[in-house]
Amino acid sequence: MKKIIVADDEELIRKLVCDFLVRDGYEPLQAGDGEEVLALFEENPDTELFILDIMMPNMDGWETCRKIREKSAVPVIMLTARSQEFDELMGFEVGADDYVTKPFSPTVLMKRVAALLRRENTVAGHVAFSLDGLELDQNAHSVSLDGKSVSLTLKEYSILLKLLAAVDRVFTRDQILNDIWGYDFYGDIRTVDSHVARLRTKLGDWGARHIKTIYGTGYKIEANAHEA
Repeated sequence: MKKIIVADDEELIRKLVCDFLVRDGYEPLQAGDGEEVLALFEENPDTELFILDIMMPNMDGWETCRKIREKSAVPVIMLTARSQEFDELMGFEVGADDYVTKPFSPTVLMKRVAALLRRENTVAGHVAFSLDGLELDQNAHSVSLDGKSVSLTLKEYSILLKLLAAVDRVFTRDQILNDIWGYDFYGDIRTVDSHVARLRTKLGDWGARHIKTIYGTGYKIEANAHEA
């Protein structure tokens, strides 16, 4: 069974989420704060997904996600009672892959979990892509640039894979949002823009040269790119 760490300082919320995870065939592990999350992850390195509340004692969800991202690209779903756009953008900034606002439907949360795990485990026909010093290996789920490893979130990796699989093809924001976040995603389409911007930044000069914004439409990776 796939292990999922569920962190929330409210025991009732943890139990509710874990009951639904068990019902759907997962093995949930419970934590009451971020420090417990990291300890559990150390003991269970085969964990395949995190569900993190933002407002937790000792170490909040944002800092916990940052710590996870220092050593792993395992998908992270953030839970919070807040609804301001700032919180959502902060969640993505620290490397979260999805964001669910309380009160939430457990059924919808389970669909988000299944979608993230499905995308994480999907291996397309091509094993690797290479362009101008950048290498993406699907089997290893790794990205390197000029021989140096590049740490990406699952969403950033998925966007890069989608664009690399069809170099010079323009993908609309809607196409990227639907293919990577899913049709049941309730967030703003600007989420795509913020993820592409961070992906471009992480890839430095390569990102500036090759990841092109097609204004009013979407994005593409340009093979024969000139200096930006």
